[in-house]
Amino acid sequence: MKKTMIIARHEFSQVVRRKGFYILTLGLPFIAFLGLFINDIVQDLDKEPDTPDHQNIGYVDDMGVFTGYTQQANLTFIPYPDQDLAQQDLMAGEINEYFVIPESYLQTGLVDRYTTERELEVPLKTWYQIRDFLLNNLLASEVNDDLLNRAKNPVQLNSWHLDETGAVSEPPDELQAILVPYFFGLLFIMSIFMTSGYLMHSVTEEKENRIMEILLSSVSVNQLLRGKIIGLGIAGLIQIVIWLVTIRVFLEVGSVDISVLEDIQFPPSMLLFGVIYFLLGYGLFSVLYAGLGAMSTSPRESQQMVGIFVMPAVVPLVLMSVIGENPEGGIAQALSFIPITAPTTVMMRLANINIPPWELALSITLLASSIALGLWLVARMFRAYLLMYGKRPTLREIVRTLR
Repeated sequence: MKKTMIIARHEFSQVVRRKGFYILTLGLPFIAFLGLFINDIVQDLDKEPDTPDHQNIGYVDDMGVFTGYTQQANLTFIPYPDQDLAQQDLMAGEINEYFVIPESYLQTGLVDRYTTERELEVPLKTWYQIRDFLLNNLLASEVNDDLLNRAKNPVQLNSWHLDETGAVSEPPDELQAILVPYFFGLLFIMSIFMTSGYLMHSVTEEKENRIMEILLSSVSVNQLLRGKIIGLGIAGLIQIVIWLVTIRVFLEVGSVDISVLEDIQFPPSMLLFGVIYFLLGYGLFSVLYAGLGAMSTSPRESQQMVGIFVMPAVVPLVLMSVIGENPEGGIAQALSFIPITAPTTVMMRLANINIPPWELALSITLLASSIALGLWLVARMFRAYLLMYGKRPTLREIVRTLR
């Protein structure tokens, strides 16, 4: 154990001394802050001049029945005898826009609207204002005020979700259901991949420089492997903590508007299981990457082979919308039990629901078992291939070695 911890301290110190570690660790929150800051500046530059509190909208009534309800909150409807006068006032800035109600309005419902603003579609607020004006004039003499108000707002729909016990739960927030799982999933993938990549690079570099021969003369393969995993795992955990802390600090110090994030609720279990699944996820990928490093003849060759594990690991991010909208569904459950996808999937689900204890227990058990099995298999590969230079073992040789 003493030799294992010596190797762990050495690997940790070697990683944290690299400039690349500081660039990656501090670069992500800085880029996030810079992007939000630039976005805030661009929005301020593109912001349209504030519209006056009170607006005037002209209208030409060819039917001759729309004479009342010309005053709404911060809005006045001004009648015009013909379209020419309305257009003159619009061009002169006396009114903000105008619309024409043709004689065939009752049969067609068509209304022509004119404005000097270039728009892709009619603003929703303007649509409601004109609709209320027309409804008030058409129905005021036919129905009472309560019926008129209900005709303008026919339904206020509340939708409730029933859990497995039949109890009513709050509907999920869209930001909580999609953005938060994606953020945590991406953060986990990046940190686990980069930290495991350090281990793979360390193994292949020491193998290529023949330093491995000196190390294996003093320590066993298991001690070497465990020491590297522990040392680099601590560095990765520190990295992910720094990311979370510095992003929060940058957002507050930079006076970036994060009001949209204030309503997001993080379950208390997320921190605990976040640490557990990071360590388990890192342990699994570090074992897999160490195996690649042992088989590869150079760091470049090992980098070319990581796609074997990267592609299945990012499946939860590809299925982000499915997991976010239905975290209790069969797909989310299945991915929680597959070791290579479990860390990311479970964190994405924990952002929205409380996962049943039996699912967490089974997921953690499968992950830990995979790591233990992987350590045993990779240790055999280390003994067989770590001192092999210039030749990559074939698939048949790998299978024979593992057997």
